[in-house]
Amino acid sequence: MTREDKSIAIQDLTAQLADTKVIYVADISGLNAATTSDLRRACFKAGIKLEVVKNTLLEKAMEASENEYGDLPSILKGNSAIMIGEAANGPAKIIKEFRKKGGIPVLKGAYINEEIYIGDNQLDALVAIKSREEMIGEIIGLLQSPAQRVISALKNQFKDEE
Repeated sequence: MTREDKSIAIQDLTAQLADTKVIYVADISGLNAATTSDLRRACFKAGIKLEVVKNTLLEKAMEASENEYGDLPSILKGNSAIMIGEAANGPAKIIKEFRKKGGIPVLKGAYINEEIYIGDNQLDALVAIKSREEMIGEIIGLLQSPAQRVISALKNQFKDEE
């Protein structure tokens, strides 16, 4: 890879990082070709971009980015793949699902809405993060609950008067 190619790759990665709030770094080494294809397909269906990256290029892109990645560059050793998505828990769910088959991929770390998560032990916490749609649904349910009680009480009141 020439110096110019590296510069272009860093610019591309920096642009990708700037446009997203959900970035997972995982180690997918050890997956055979068929399983890697399955993982890519699952990511594509979930709207997650999976890309194998060079650690040094990703580290330089993180440094060039306006986002603060804290200790995340320190995990960039060995093979690394980034998973970029919209839902905070989307990549975590895919990683957890694939680990049922063989313990791979391994979560190295994640950057979610300016929060840094380091280590594979964070996977269950990341799966538990609610997506924006789930949070909105819960809020609407909570807001509807008192209104439904009032309507039910009013209906019962009118039934009693009849």
